[in-house]
This record gives sequence, structure tokens and C-alpha cells, in this order.
Amino acid sequence: MNYTEAVDYIETIPKFTVKHPPEHTRELLSRLGNPQEGIKIIHVAGTNGKGSVCAYLNAMLLAGGKKTGLFTSPHLVRINERFQINGEDVSDEQFLDAFLKVEKAAKEYEAEGEGHPSYFETLFLMGMLIFKEAGVEYLVMETGLGGRLDATNVVEKPLACIITSISRDHTEYLGDTLEAIAGEKAGIIKPGVPVFFDGSSKKAAEVIKAKASELGVSCREVTKNAYEIQEVHRKYIAFFRRSAYDKDVIFQVPMCGCYQAMNAELALEASEYLLAGEEIHMDRWKEALAELHWEGRMERVGAHITVDGAHNPGAMEAFVESVKALDESERGEMVLLFSAVSDKKYDQMIEYLCENLDVKAYVVTQIEDERGVPAEELADVFRRYTDRPVYCKERLEDAVRTAMNERGETGEIYCLGSLYLVGMMKKLLAGGAIDA
Repeated sequence: MNYTEAVDYIETIPKFTVKHPPEHTRELLSRLGNPQEGIKIIHVAGTNGKGSVCAYLNAMLLAGGKKTGLFTSPHLVRINERFQINGEDVSDEQFLDAFLKVEKAAKEYEAEGEGHPSYFETLFLMGMLIFKEAGVEYLVMETGLGGRLDATNVVEKPLACIITSISRDHTEYLGDTLEAIAGEKAGIIKPGVPVFFDGSSKKAAEVIKAKASELGVSCREVTKNAYEIQEVHRKYIAFFRRSAYDKDVIFQVPMCGCYQAMNAELALEASEYLLAGEEIHMDRWKEALAELHWEGRMERVGAHITVDGAHNPGAMEAFVESVKALDESERGEMVLLFSAVSDKKYDQMIEYLCENLDVKAYVVTQIEDERGVPAEELADVFRRYTDRPVYCKERLEDAVRTAMNERGETGEIYCLGSLYLVGMMKKLLAGGAIDA
């Protein structure tokens, strides 16, 4: 089997297996030699901001001279993006080698009457092998869905746990209240492991603090009082920390989302804990954050096109806040290009966008996934909430051309609704069919 065949096989896994309990993952890890043992793991859960916090942590650990692994999801273009070693995607050879080992163990387990590992479980097992064989010292690891029952939660004693912003998403699996969702995310907290968390939601914060108290662990709540945003620019956001030590240090992250200040602060506080006792070079951290490139998060992909992975109501609120924080001359006349998958609360997202942004026109398209909502259905929802023009284009290329025509000479195009859509946009622009 070659790399392409391995990827094709992995993509078919959801069609013939189901999610398994943690014991299933633990047994497969054992059969693979427990590759997760001996690696210093930082476990990150949350609804929004997980990937960004992971990226910031990874960048600062690298700036401190550490050999790092980074495990995130989903990928935008290539599946290798989910596994990084020292900031670089793993090679096709490393990917294939890990897959063959996991698949061998899976087939042997299946022969004993057990189920094949799920899609995410397979990738998690592969990641543990990849990072172990690469000899990483620190692994920054993002959960897939939830936390308590997530495959990543079989790691017994991480160095630290981080819980990012909590909002309503995946309610069919995690519960339909903030308290229930926070309870699932807080399931990653373990005895003896400190937790750092975004305290923006009081309801979620109470659940997280109660879980930490129950387990007797150190709990650091980060609120907006920990930092102050100085400037929101199309290409970056600048903020300073309110701690006495850092009050004169201005940090920049090269994304304009206001929420990135909270994500960066969470990563900074966790990094200070992780590297306590070592010499901390704050100037290196500042430089590492400023130079970080994290795709799909308020990312400028063309002269007048920004893509953002906002895909749930909480993320839409953060997107609106960030756009409104831009100077009007930078914001321009807005054209929104939107699509979504069926298991997201797209009606609620669309209503919020229409009620809270002054948009010149909306363009909807369809995601190349079996869960993609038909473009015409999305267009009908938009038309219920706005009297602005709504264009329906099934093909992304047609949708982008329509958005470009609508933006005129000074407008800006914002593409959001799903990370799948972000990936499609990147492939389209990389292929040269559209001159952005």
C-alpha cells in the first residue's frame, strides 16, 4: 500500500465503523507499545480557539528550544497537516509508516471480534506513533470532539490541561446547554494536572472550577481583565498583558480576530507554567507569536479575500466582534461568502450575521461533502433574515467570481461558515483558476 492508498482508505473508515469507548483506544495503544508514554503532553479542549491556542503553545515551546509535536484537527487541504514536528507537517513516508503499523494492530484486534478504530481514533493512534518515533519532547494535543469520551483523553497524565472558549456546538453529542457542554470539555481534567481555562462564560467557568475542585487540582481562570487590546488591524491584533512583569511588552499576533488575544493569553500563561524554572526569553515568545502563520483563522488569502473557520454560533459572534473592531476604511463594503454542513446550527448563524453586520451582498455555495447543506436551502434562510441581495452558486468557483463582482472597487470578501469551505477556497486559489 502506498501513501495515496492509505489516505483513501482512511477517508472510507466512517462508512464501516463507529466511535468506540476509551477502553478500545487504550488496548490498541498497548498493542502499539504505548507510544504516548514518556512524552510531555499538553491537552487542549474547548469549542472555539483550540487550534489557535495549540499553535501559540507550539510556537513558544519551539522558541524555547524544545522539540515539539503538534496534533490538531481538522485539516484544510492535506491530511498530513494534522501532525507537525517542529512546526513542519510530517512527510508522506512518516504518515504511511505509522498507518501501516496501526492498521496491522487494528486487523489483529478485529480478528478477535473487536471493531476497527474510528477515523479520528486511527489518526490519534498514528499520531502517537509518529511523535514517539520522532523523539519529540513536548506534544501539544487538541481534542477531536468533546473531551470526556474523546480518544485523546486516554492520555493519563498530561503536563497541563487547557480549556478554551465554550459555546453551543455538537449539541446532539455534548448536550444543549453551556453547562452540559462545559462538563464534557472538563472531562479532560485529571488529578494532579493543573488546568488553565477561558473564563468568558460564567456558566461554563463554574462547571470547570467545580470539576477542578472535585479533583483537587490547580485552576487558573483567564478573563479579559488579563490583557488589553491596543490595536486591531487587518493583518494583526496588538495587545499587552496587565501583569506587572509584562505591562510594557506589546504582543502582536498576525490575525485580526479580537478573540486571538484571549487565545494567546491562555497559551502565554500555560507556557509560563510549563517552563517555570527555566530562563524564559519573553522577547523570543513575542517574536514567535508575531511570526506565526495559522491557516484558516481570519486569514488573508488574496488582496481582498479573508477566510475564517467560524462554524458555530459562538464563532460567529467572535467574527462579528472582530470585523466591527476594524477601522471602517479597512473593513470596506462587505460581501459574505458562506456555506455550512448540516449538523451545524446554520440557521442561527445566518440570523446572527444578518442582524449584526452591514453587508452589501451574500453569496452562498455548497461544500463538497455529503453533509454539505444545499446552496439553495442556505439561500432561502438568508432571504428570511435580510433584504440584501443573496446569490446562490453551487460551484465554489462561480460563487467566488460572483463575490468579486459584487465587492466592486473597494469591497472586501469574507468567506466563512465551515473549515471545509476554507479548505476548498485554498485549493481553488492554489490551482490558479481565480486570480485573488
